[in-house]
Amino acid sequence: MKKTGLLMLLMACIATTYAQHTLLFGKNGKFKIVQFTDIHYKCSSTESAKSIAMMQQVLDAEKPDLVAFTGDIVTNTPAQPGWDEVLKPAIDRKIPYAVVLGNHDDEQDWTRQQIMDYVIQKPYSLSEKGPAYLKGVGNYTLEVKDETGKTGAVLYFMDSNAYNNIGGQKGYDWLGTDQVDWYAKNSASFTKQNSGKPYPALAFFHIPLQEYALLSDTTKNFVKKNTVFGTRKEQECPGFLNTGMFASMVEHGDVMGVFTGHDHNNDYIGYLNGICLAYGRFSGSKTTYTNIGYGARIIELTKSERIFGTWIHASDGSILYRVKYPDAFVSK
Repeated sequence: MKKTGLLMLLMACIATTYAQHTLLFGKNGKFKIVQFTDIHYKCSSTESAKSIAMMQQVLDAEKPDLVAFTGDIVTNTPAQPGWDEVLKPAIDRKIPYAVVLGNHDDEQDWTRQQIMDYVIQKPYSLSEKGPAYLKGVGNYTLEVKDETGKTGAVLYFMDSNAYNNIGGQKGYDWLGTDQVDWYAKNSASFTKQNSGKPYPALAFFHIPLQEYALLSDTTKNFVKKNTVFGTRKEQECPGFLNTGMFASMVEHGDVMGVFTGHDHNNDYIGYLNGICLAYGRFSGSKTTYTNIGYGARIIELTKSERIFGTWIHASDGSILYRVKYPDAFVSK
């Protein structure tokens, strides 16, 4: 009896661990992600307290399956209590989360390695540092599976790095060519695993690609400009070099949408060569610049289909710019 009891306890522990670390489509066939970006959290700040309240409200209303933190999360010294407080809303609700870093996260008292080491060991964290040979810290993939354990979607998380000073030219850093190769190899491997058919995939990182600027044309402050939905009140600030990540995504055919942050006054989503290029909604309060309010972007995948829905959930509870990929972007 004792052996049987111990065996049952062990099996229960294994099942619990599996459930905690496996992302699954729900019984309704949906998988929902909440993206928080650019929180710029400062401990003991009344403005940052508003950000936490917004996060709690969004998580309670949306009930996501995953939270994606896409950089510039904590701008507080010391960093540790800031990370504890920012991750607490997800941890308290037992919601898995994944983190990538922005250009400001390691400007405090922790390096990128130290931040990711700390985040990885927190409850419900699915974050990884990724291969040590790659540029950046936090290049990894997560798979969303169906009820049979079969992969149904792939999520790419990448470190878009911080700053560069190559040849005396200062600017924002870029995704390295080794990161582009890493994506391409993973994409090809997943497609081979799926009998030559690309899985529906999304990508998350902090600094937008240069291709975002192609969406704006010459019009600023647009709402629903051609195939762009949302707000643009800031010129895009991509990495200084274009190393071909977008071209690789187009060629491999798996990524449906790229979700970034960085530019606080942009929350738009547009469509280019079959891929949506989207900003999350700035998630901080007034600890740094913002002119469009704060909130979160929601992304909802559907099992066995190359579609997703997305919208902005603002801090006042309003829902903005609800669109569906690809229908909202493709003329019929």
